[in-house]
Amino acid sequence: MYLATTGRTDAPPRTSGAGRRVPAAVLALGAVSLVTDVSSEMVTAVLPLYLVLGLGLSPLQFGFLDGMFNGATALVRLLGGRLADRGGRHKRVAGAGYLLSALSRLGLLLAGGATAGIAAALAADRLGKGIRTAPRDALISLSGPPETLGRSFGVHRAMDTTGALLGPLAAFAVLQATTDAYDAVFVVSFCIGLLGVLLLVVYVPPTSRTLPISATPRPHKALRDPVFRRVLYATVLLGAATIGDSFLYLLLQRGLDLPTALFPLLPLGPAAGYLLLAVPVGRIADRTGRRLPFLLGHAALLGAYALLLAPLAWPTAVAVLVLLGVFYAATDGVLMALAGPLLPARGRAGGLAVLQTGQALARLLGAAGFGAAWTVWGQRPALWLAGLALAAALVAAWRVLPAPAPALEAP
Repeated sequence: MYLATTGRTDAPPRTSGAGRRVPAAVLALGAVSLVTDVSSEMVTAVLPLYLVLGLGLSPLQFGFLDGMFNGATALVRLLGGRLADRGGRHKRVAGAGYLLSALSRLGLLLAGGATAGIAAALAADRLGKGIRTAPRDALISLSGPPETLGRSFGVHRAMDTTGALLGPLAAFAVLQATTDAYDAVFVVSFCIGLLGVLLLVVYVPPTSRTLPISATPRPHKALRDPVFRRVLYATVLLGAATIGDSFLYLLLQRGLDLPTALFPLLPLGPAAGYLLLAVPVGRIADRTGRRLPFLLGHAALLGAYALLLAPLAWPTAVAVLVLLGVFYAATDGVLMALAGPLLPARGRAGGLAVLQTGQALARLLGAAGFGAAWTVWGQRPALWLAGLALAAALVAAWRVLPAPAPALEAP
């Protein structure tokens, strides 16, 4: 097992064929995430359209809400990670988060058109996601050897993204069948979310039987590790220069003058790219190290920003969506695979929660800042600023992230 004992990380050890098989727990968690993402993406796909075009929110208001709901889970992520590490209760804590997100769909249904009710329901959904994410990723990280984590996270993210691909299609189908009845979308989303909770209860094994008995440091002690801190600093820098998918979709919708009925289909492009690339990129990261794919993924996002500054046409829009899919395939699971082996087994959920919290808070600042710049100066100057910020963050992250060590042979 390789750890950051030399100040370097993400080396690709040689493994046996048996070690390369994807654990059953990862496949079960992938199925749970697939179903849950169908539920959540049904709502996410129509949310920008509903809030900006339906309720008349300004870009600044939407940017604040979007960033707040992604960043407000900070303390809950830390709490979820800490609770999961105590006694190896990863499955139970993750299940509570999945259930809360499913119930939030009922909140959207009961809110009607009230902005406060919608905000409360969306906050409940984000809280549920915050509670479950670190325990779920810790379950994946603890289910196999560290040298194959890129593949495991790639398989999980591919299944997760299949749900993200199907969710907007389901929302589009429901809206077409019900003549734009958003309530019907919320009802179907709730039922599918409950199915995901049931799959977790029945098929995902607990972790208490697989964790080592030896004592380990508390999650906050991960911050004392210099290599983990460097990963955290780079993640925060890059997160602060990420403006959020919803803004990219709004820019495409306005640039193409896209009919509102087609707006929920825009997330299909990134989801398809993520689905196709998650496993191959995970394998590459296991073999070559996880630092370079992580940075190249953000370079792809920078390319999407640059394309949005050019005159928009359908080929350009398709390229933007593809680059967004490349960004997620090369960063989401790869980051967890990069950081996971740096953390002790019984403190892994808490340590990953610290990393995810830093990223979420940074993206809160990025989304709110971009929304403010758009409102004050317009969308083009705001996009220029975002591109320059991401380019500077990439240079800084290249210097901050620990370089890969030479390949070690597993004992």
